[in-house]
Amino acid sequence: MILEMKVPSPGESITEVEIAQWLVADGDYVEKDQAIAEVDSDKATLELPAEVSGTITLKAEEGDAVAVGQVVCLIDTEGAPKEGQSQSPSTETAAPATAASVTAPSANQNYAAGSPSPAAKKIIAEKGMDLESVIGTGRNGRITKEDAVKAVPSMGTAPLGGNRGEEREKLSMLRRKVAERLVAVKNETAMLTTFNEADMAPIFALRKKYKEIFAEKHDVSLGFMSFFTKAVVRALQMYPDVNSMIDGDYKITYNYCDISVAVSGPKGLMVPVVRGAENLSFRAIEQEIKRLAIRARDGQITVDDMTGGTFTISNGGVFGSMLSTPIINPPQSAILGMHNIIERPVAIDGKVEIRPMMYLALSYDHRIIDGKESVGFLVAIKEALESPEEFLMENDIKKALEL
Repeated sequence: MILEMKVPSPGESITEVEIAQWLVADGDYVEKDQAIAEVDSDKATLELPAEVSGTITLKAEEGDAVAVGQVVCLIDTEGAPKEGQSQSPSTETAAPATAASVTAPSANQNYAAGSPSPAAKKIIAEKGMDLESVIGTGRNGRITKEDAVKAVPSMGTAPLGGNRGEEREKLSMLRRKVAERLVAVKNETAMLTTFNEADMAPIFALRKKYKEIFAEKHDVSLGFMSFFTKAVVRALQMYPDVNSMIDGDYKITYNYCDISVAVSGPKGLMVPVVRGAENLSFRAIEQEIKRLAIRARDGQITVDDMTGGTFTISNGGVFGSMLSTPIINPPQSAILGMHNIIERPVAIDGKVEIRPMMYLALSYDHRIIDGKESVGFLVAIKEALESPEEFLMENDIKKALEL
């Protein structure tokens, strides 16, 4: 029996995905539930599992945009494993890869690695170019007609030992959508950024004293993000306009705090959501952020994980950023940027002291948030970070940290 595998819907409002990578070759034997492809939507990268066991025939190329419900491959359930191919995906995965297994093309493929299509070969010949000078972007490095059209003949000899090569790579659907959304934010909102700074010495002292006990008891580190999340929740409750968004002629204000946290993943920036942060303890926040970061790192973040945040925290400081103006994560109305903590001389009670200081940046939509609210919000963040025991822990550190 031949089964037609169609693209499932990865989420509401998503009508198209892109084949990011085939994880199997045409003619391979696949097991039921084995991951056969990675597909990009405009919100996340997802794995496509085989619906049955059998021999697979691919019906779409890497980079193709396919509609939800479109057939992307066929699986012949009467097919049998090829000689030397294990029926067990786990056994195949565990086997060490050899140079031949990584680089050799499948026997079922009808073109060699780096070979041109007939149309591309004709265009390259007309341009008087060598095939070796053209980089293929098709499957297995195949040179497509588009590659040939866009290839530029050399205008001279490169300096001895010089490298004038270039690579052309199509942006993933996720990256294209992120770019589209960021440009839209700049064009469609009255975005403004206000700044402040916070003395992180009190939090440094708390972490130094309690981080080992906290980690031993809860199996998670006591990081900065739980303090920032707690400070943000408090500030949002004090200034609810910052926890709002515009919907046409209406302002929607939320009485809960679903905090989007920007994390770096293999496909780029991901913004999963810590839901109901106003009800979470330091321990619960750290555990949830760790869980989401691992999912992002392993490429397991789903559309649901990144949907519905009311406010975003972006921590560019982990990459060494000293100051930035973060861009709002639509349809939210504000985003808080954390930055590198650097020891600087500051005036304390009329004396110069060296303190670990961090710049804070709040980008906000001026259409819905006034300057008074934005400045007050950032001052509330600073206040909570500089006096965490009083404002975030109700003067009971061990109870707040569940020690």
